[in-house]
Amino acid sequence: MPEPRGIEPGDTAPDFHLPNANADVGGNPMSLTDLMGQNGAVVVFTCNHCPYVVGSEPRIEAMAERARSEGLGFAGINSNDPVNYQSDSWDNMVKRATRGMGYSYLHDDTQDTARAYGAERTPEFYLIDSSGSVVYRGRLDDSPRDPSHTTSSDLANAMDDLAAGRSVSVSRTDSIGCSVKWKY
Repeated sequence: MPEPRGIEPGDTAPDFHLPNANADVGGNPMSLTDLMGQNGAVVVFTCNHCPYVVGSEPRIEAMAERARSEGLGFAGINSNDPVNYQSDSWDNMVKRATRGMGYSYLHDDTQDTARAYGAERTPEFYLIDSSGSVVYRGRLDDSPRDPSHTTSSDLANAMDDLAAGRSVSVSRTDSIGCSVKWKY
């Protein structure tokens, strides 16, 4: 059996305290406690340049809207190295946030939060229940670059289970996307 990678379903979500590049949504800085809604939260590790993120942006925004309507907080966290990937710098995060982003966009400059969660890809989603336990980790769906080829709705299905008070039937999928760009 392979070793678990970071935080897995059933684990408590690590707290964080990160600056928010989206001045229109949330406080600055924000913690997991700030983010949590009545029913929990969705945390997505994301960035500005990954084609998988770019291809998923409208669907990610739809999930953020849905999360809010279901009493869930929603935030994106950018943990990519902004030195080697200038498009993921703070200034570029602020620019992206002003182009219709309806959720908090947090900057993990030290990469400590990504390490604590075990984030591997962008986008990678963590659905957290109201007690702070991760109930789903993985992908949005099976075709992040092209919504016309989607055959699964993994995050939405997990949100359905959570909203209905059921155990999440598929609590872990492998995210599809670019690797987190680590500092060296």
